[in-house]
Order: sequence, then C-alpha cells, then structure tokens
Amino acid sequence: MGFWSIEGVVPVVHPEAFVHPEAVLIGDVHVGAGAYVGPLASLRGDFGRIELGAGANIQDCCVMHSFPGAGATVEPEGHIGHGAVLHGCTIRSGAMVGMNAVVMDGADIGERALVAANSFIPAGLVVPADHLAAGNPGKVVKELDADALAWKANGIRVYQELARRSLASLVACEPLAEVEPDRPRLSTTKATSVPLHEFRARER
Repeated sequence: MGFWSIEGVVPVVHPEAFVHPEAVLIGDVHVGAGAYVGPLASLRGDFGRIELGAGANIQDCCVMHSFPGAGATVEPEGHIGHGAVLHGCTIRSGAMVGMNAVVMDGADIGERALVAANSFIPAGLVVPADHLAAGNPGKVVKELDADALAWKANGIRVYQELARRSLASLVACEPLAEVEPDRPRLSTTKATSVPLHEFRARER
C-alpha cells in the first residue's frame, strides 16, 4: 500500500475510511471516517497538511498538494471527481469538483457548490455556497437549482456506500479466462445514480 512517512510524519487514516492499495499518501495526510480514496490518487502532505474529511471522496487519478507552509482541505462530504487537481485550496462540505477540473491556491469552493468538469478555478476565487463555477478561467455562473443539489447529494452518498462496499469485499484477484455461467451482478443499478441530464428527465 502506498503510505509514506517524511521527516517522521506519517499519514493518518481512520479505520472506517477506504484507501485503495494503489493510492499514494505521503506525510501529513489526514483521512476521515467513511472517506473514499480511489486508485492512483496522490495526496502529498510533503509541504503542508492534506485533509480529506469524514464521508468525503477523492476519486481515481486525483491530486491534492500545496505550496510549502500551506495546506489543501476537502471538508466532510466533499466530492472530488476523476482526475481533478486540488492545489492549496479549500473545498467546503458537500461541494463537488467535476472530472479533470483544477482548483488553485487560496480558492474557496463553498458548501454544496459545484465546479464543472474541465474547469480551471484560478487562485483566490471564492465560489459562494450552492453556486456553479465553470470555465477557463473559472467564474461563478449561477445558483444551483434543486435538481442539481439533490443529484449532487446523492453522488456523495453513492461514494460513501462505495467506501463501505470496498472495505467489505474488495480483494486482489487473478482474472478469469472466460465468463463463468451464472456470473453474479453488482449491487449497483441505474436506481443508484445516473448523469445529471438523466436525473432531470427522471424527476419531471
């Protein structure tokens, strides 16, 4: 597993958190209860403290880092999509950062806010609670509607459940040579989660 101490500072992971064996945690990293850290995520606490709050998730291929003497924080129930980069920023409770977005130093993403996929959030930008930020450079675009807030909240719950499922049943294995008869299905279905445009259509 990719845990590394630097200058005697060791990562801290709550027993009820799930950290994938191929994630890398270095130094002053704190992972809270019920959090999920995906494969190939890199949380580098070699310059400053990296915090992933209780029930938060940081998905595969994400990076958290900071300049010396600063930190990066994802508060409880923060939701960080595939390939995002967080550098010296703060992601507030219930906020979501979309896939491949970059959030720079001193940026503050408010509670339940949403950063659109592929956005570049410049240093120091403050995104108010319940608002959408998008673009390159990212700007505050609009207030989120009830559908977007409900969809986002469900996504957080899905990843909290994934942390529990992974702790309970994820194990290394050898692949099969062919599909076995009566192959089992996963417990997740479209009832679990869908893209936002499908969620909106379903709610109408």
